[in-house]
Amino acid sequence: MKTVTTLRLTLPFISLRILAIVSIPVLLAGFGASRANAAPPQQVKPGQPYAVIFGTVWGPDNRPVYGVTVRIRRSTDKPKKTRWEVYSDHHGEFAQRVPAGEGDYILSANLKGVKGPDGRPLHLAQEVTVHIYGEEREDTGLHLTY
Repeated sequence: MKTVTTLRLTLPFISLRILAIVSIPVLLAGFGASRANAAPPQQVKPGQPYAVIFGTVWGPDNRPVYGVTVRIRRSTDKPKKTRWEVYSDHHGEFAQRVPAGEGDYILSANLKGVKGPDGRPLHLAQEVTVHIYGEEREDTGLHLTY
């Protein structure tokens, strides 16, 4: 013989469930409102022309690397001022919209705590400069070394 235990749905349980369903959208709306008041990162506004910087982060073994923070800044900005920060996906790829028009952008990687498969820390071989002429997509790559 087997003993089977079933959950009895009582009135307090049902009301808690309804309360949870109703309160989640309210909490999410409140979170969105608080985020809307925060200073947004500088991005291209909808409807304005833009260019795209698309790239891949390559490891020392010439394989794509996941989860690397890529920092993008204008060449005229100070070296420590980062305008955009994106992360490489599972294919090692990243993309960022930048304003259309002629300009140079410098790409670097924040590799704090990033290690290779053998446990050695990784370093960026060199910063990459990308030149944008207008509304276009520019492809590039960041190469990491030991």
